Amino acid sequence: MRGEATVLHADLDAFYASVEQRDDSALRGMPVIVGGGVVVAASYEAKARGVRTAMGVQRARALCPEAIVVPPRMEAYSEASRAVFAIFHDTTPYVEGVSIDEAFLEVGGLRRLAGTPEQIAVRLRERVRAEVGLPISVGVARTKFLAKVASAVGKPDGLLVVEPDREEEFLHPLPVERLWGVGAVTAKKLHSNGIRTVGQLAALEATTAERWLGRAAGVHLHALARLRDPRPVEATTRHESIGSQRALGNRAYSPSELRAFLTQFIDELSKRLRDRGSSCSTVTLRLRFGDFTKATRSRTLATPTDRTDVLLAVAQGLLATADPIISERGITLIGVSLAHLTSEREVQPELPIDWNDGARIDGKLDVALDAVRDRFGSAAVTRAALIGRDAGISAPRLPEHE
Repeated sequence: MRGEATVLHADLDAFYASVEQRDDSALRGMPVIVGGGVVVAASYEAKARGVRTAMGVQRARALCPEAIVVPPRMEAYSEASRAVFAIFHDTTPYVEGVSIDEAFLEVGGLRRLAGTPEQIAVRLRERVRAEVGLPISVGVARTKFLAKVASAVGKPDGLLVVEPDREEEFLHPLPVERLWGVGAVTAKKLHSNGIRTVGQLAALEATTAERWLGRAAGVHLHALARLRDPRPVEATTRHESIGSQRALGNRAYSPSELRAFLTQFIDELSKRLRDRGSSCSTVTLRLRFGDFTKATRSRTLATPTDRTDVLLAVAQGLLATADPIISERGITLIGVSLAHLTSEREVQPELPIDWNDGARIDGKLDVALDAVRDRFGSAAVTRAALIGRDAGISAPRLPEHE
């Protein structure tokens, strides 16, 4: 692992709400909620009153009656994100986009050209504020994990550098919830065994952590607590992955409703693949449950494909594996990403999967539907399963970089 703190984690503060406050001076300093039926984002003024993402707006208003609710403007957020990522890429060639409002940057080796990592972080924050008009918090550390924790501790609108000789001093007093991968369920297990700080977890034998949390989670979290995180910053390549997600309210959702969301996502994403002349090999389902724990399910295909029916069958098969957890805990977010993209136009053979959304759509019909949508608009043709359903709010896409 690196011997110097050269990794930056840059994270825009309350991104959607900050864009709204930037664009409307009347909203500055006010509690702002972005959303419709569900809170998509909240300003720090609203968060201070207990408002949280994925909460129903009605409940949020009860907590913060003076909050101003504004509808999402996804194009504005996408534009702001593109401007911020342009600054990231102007700072260093090694930028790993995590989402539209955060990224890791590796600045090792830039000392002669641009100064120390802290000086680079200071200028980056100044540029984002001056050129894009948004606050951004930056953590600087030796590893990605520590840099991410540092940016979170430094929020809002802060800069925190964790030098190698004070990593334990910084990390070990923090609650275990700060560890990457500790949600409500894992935290409860640790608390029940008297573990409340990262330092207490680090003091355990690795075998004890594995026994309490399971092998994979125990190994991962124990390593982080002991400051082991060898993952490098991996520069995001153009079209490395594409995806879509939807924040859900706190109400219960039927399996058919969740399958309809997947249908909508895959319909859009598979067309984007074909428009680019690309295929994908990996389908990943992303879920956030009612207790705010998160889970992912992935499947990698033997052959890349751009076929709507194949990708949808895979996505719905992944969702079926999570049905018991959703029934027990509820669900507040569902999303799909397609990764390992290639320019090869290979087509996955027909999968022996029976699904209840009607007849299979073969490759020729995909092409015909794409032609109709290109000529008459995306709403010209839709699946029967989506007729009359709320299209919801689609998250902006991660900016692409040549």
